[in-house]
Amino acid sequence: MNNKIEVIGIDHGWSHMKTPTTVFTTSIKENPSPTFFKDVLEYKGKYYNIGGERLEIKNTKVENDDFYLLTLAAIAKELEKRGNITEATVYLAVGLPLTRFGEEKQAFIEYLSKNQEVQFKFEEKQYHIKIVKVSVYPQCYSAVTELIPNFQRRAVVVDIGSWTIDIMPVINKKPDDRKCNSLPHGLITCMREINRDCVKNFNYELEGVDIEHYIRHHHLNNVPEEVLQLVDRYLKSYADMVIRSLKELEINIQTTPIIIVGGGASVVKNYGSVRLPNIEYKLDVKANAKGYEMMARIALRNVRG
Repeated sequence: MNNKIEVIGIDHGWSHMKTPTTVFTTSIKENPSPTFFKDVLEYKGKYYNIGGERLEIKNTKVENDDFYLLTLAAIAKELEKRGNITEATVYLAVGLPLTRFGEEKQAFIEYLSKNQEVQFKFEEKQYHIKIVKVSVYPQCYSAVTELIPNFQRRAVVVDIGSWTIDIMPVINKKPDDRKCNSLPHGLITCMREINRDCVKNFNYELEGVDIEHYIRHHHLNNVPEEVLQLVDRYLKSYADMVIRSLKELEINIQTTPIIIVGGGASVVKNYGSVRLPNIEYKLDVKANAKGYEMMARIALRNVRG
């Protein structure tokens, strides 16, 4: 076993799993006899397809083995990017929403570290991993780690995820957890409304992956123009809803430095009607994973002293 510690940041989203170099759909399904082994995890004699239809939302991420197995797949994907590493001593850096951080932190640590040493195959490649530490950091705040030194006395970070919009005031460069909010209006709620009305008005089904592609690339091949116009209307309405929610929380959008991150940041930037110099966008969907990893590397250096 290589004694070098591989610090790996993982963002366990309900829509996508992210590491600093990879993104894949939060989806796992047992497959008794796979024909092809692309994105196939083998663990304890069972095979699992990674990717496909998203998992159902549950109260927490520790209710079954799904996120543990997805974590193994994320580790394998990240180690492959680092030079086809198959044996590693791993320090996992992960995150939770600030509003649930205190309540769920310890359970998440125990869940991810339940096996100190683990062997598995991913895409028919054998991995031997030793997990020496799991640290949990607040998401949203982690996404702007490298920006924090430049923050003014007050700022607000808005993380638009799949299922929630997390709003975190930062006072004197520290999160003000007393005033954090988590709104149940993530981007998937908008995409579901789009698909519902596409079916209702045009008898045309436009799934989440299609809408995600349109948000990123601003075009969809062979899709009727009236469908795309409907998508544009919903995305504009969603973007304006995000800004309206900040106003309702008594955040002065004219003067407060606001940093919008997460998968929905590009929607607000490209479709919102509000254009203000104090609103900044960070469009990297892997930002939280990179932030977790950065903070864990700092903690590791401090321990080594």
